[in-house]
This record gives sequence, structure tokens and C-alpha cells, in this order.
Amino acid sequence: MIIKPSAALRNDYSSISRLAKETKEPIYITKNGEGDIVLMSIDAFEKREQILQLRARVLQAEQERISGAETINVSEARKRLRERTDEM
Repeated sequence: MIIKPSAALRNDYSSISRLAKETKEPIYITKNGEGDIVLMSIDAFEKREQILQLRARVLQAEQERISGAETINVSEARKRLRERTDEM
């Protein structure tokens, strides 16, 4: 976990920005010793958003399956994928 005081953000933005881009990790910014905000690079944020969207779709599919939606087995899924790729 990377923690920096708000003064570091104010006084050395370039260094904090570079750190966020290099580590691809969130940086926790404190104000008066208390957590205030979290900063991250755009690339890391967009990747995180993609993962969250994928998880949401998987969860939705699982909920539909539990609710009794029709499912297919792995071999049928592969067959359908092959057919779709052949159409491209």
C-alpha cells in the first residue's frame, strides 16, 4: 500500500504521477494524518473498471443460471464459438 501526505501531491505532483503510472497501484493520500483520497493512473483505473464490468456480467450469468435459465455444456459452447469465428 502506497501512502503519501497531501503535501507531497501539492509540492511534487510529477513524482506522485510517475509513481502511480509505474506501480499501477492506488496511492492513498492523507490530510492531517487521516485518509482523504485515492489516486491512480488512468490505465490502472480503466483496467479496474473492465474487471468490475466482467465480474458483474459473470455474476449476472450465474444468477440467471441459478434462476433456471437454459444453459449449454462446454462442447456446445465451443461449437458455437467456432461457428461465430468462422463467420468473421
